[in-house]
Amino acid sequence: MGEKLLYKIHVTGRVQGVGFRWNAVREARNNGIYGYVKNLSDGSVYLEAEGSREKLDSYVNWCKKGPGYAFVESVTVDALPPVNYTEFRIEY
Repeated sequence: MGEKLLYKIHVTGRVQGVGFRWNAVREARNNGIYGYVKNLSDGSVYLEAEGSREKLDSYVNWCKKGPGYAFVESVTVDALPPVNYTEFRIEY
């Protein structure tokens, strides 16, 4: 596995009320990604995800599609040094 990174991901569009967070958790856990996801008050979703660049890039591609009822308008990503999350969870 390559160097571990932290991606801060911001997703806009119809991404709340469509199971985005629950599916993001499932997708992350299935792919060995750690961090969290949460809804923001502006209707968007924010994620912090840690893992290898390859796994994170694949995860970002999933975020660009989201679950079935989502409509993703944009995804922005900032790469930073990891903070060593130990699980992937939903924050409220």
